Amino acid sequence: MTRRASSAIATFIGASGNRLVADVVGDEGVPVLLLHGGGQTRHAWRGTADAIARSGQVAYALDQRGHGDSEWVADGAYDFTDYAADAAVVAHELTRRHGAKPVVIGASLGGIAALFAEGDVERKGDSLFSALVLVDITPRVDAQGVSRIHSFMRAHAKDGFASVDDAARAVAEYLPHRPRPKSNEGLKKNLRLSPDGRWRWHWDPRFMDGPRAVSASRAGFETKLAEAARRIAIPALLVRGASSELVKDAHVKDFLELVPHATYVDVGGARHMVAGDKNDQFSSAVLGFLDQLDQKDA
Repeated sequence: MTRRASSAIATFIGASGNRLVADVVGDEGVPVLLLHGGGQTRHAWRGTADAIARSGQVAYALDQRGHGDSEWVADGAYDFTDYAADAAVVAHELTRRHGAKPVVIGASLGGIAALFAEGDVERKGDSLFSALVLVDITPRVDAQGVSRIHSFMRAHAKDGFASVDDAARAVAEYLPHRPRPKSNEGLKKNLRLSPDGRWRWHWDPRFMDGPRAVSASRAGFETKLAEAARRIAIPALLVRGASSELVKDAHVKDFLELVPHATYVDVGGARHMVAGDKNDQFSSAVLGFLDQLDQKDA
């Protein structure tokens, strides 16, 4: 049985004065900032955070704004650029605390936030991060895949579920390729019990359908994200689920043309939620990349 690394809770103040909560896994070493996908929470990273800590770094698994235990933003500011602004603020704070720039690992929404933050044309000066890992996200993705994911997220966002078991059945129908866990305790961390007795996802519904929602900011989005990618000069890794609904071979090719120094890994048997589908293989790819960074710095 693999021993879990020591963990603690840290808080940060985001770009809107919003409270952000993170699990800190490990005691010392280079900071690694983990940014989850839309609709997830920091708990999606637990296995990878443990592996990072055991390898000698310290992992910060952050609940992004409007998700998990982090604050729901009063004005509903959930545009991709709002997430990027939070990522930049947390990166500066981690650099101050550790005396070293963090590596950032971003899945889907988290990857978009990291790309926009690091490639911000308005930001002057040095890089925010020491290295970038994108998890199943590229500037251009499959539109039908995005629509399917958004449909699942919206399906129960308002009415929720009568029980955690009902939520588990919905997830199993959406992810038939993934073996059902023996316990629903992990899923429970992605749910909140509402005053009406219904279980709802642990994220602000305005994230999807509010006045400044991520789904409302598609105009020119791919072009802006591609421009940000072109400005990436730090070491970069793209990890794709080999059966991803979003990132196809053509999208990988486009990304590697935008960031020619980047490396690329396919995780067999994984779809869009790579870390959840095949965590051991995903963590191995990430640790291999981090080890290469250490060797270059040595």
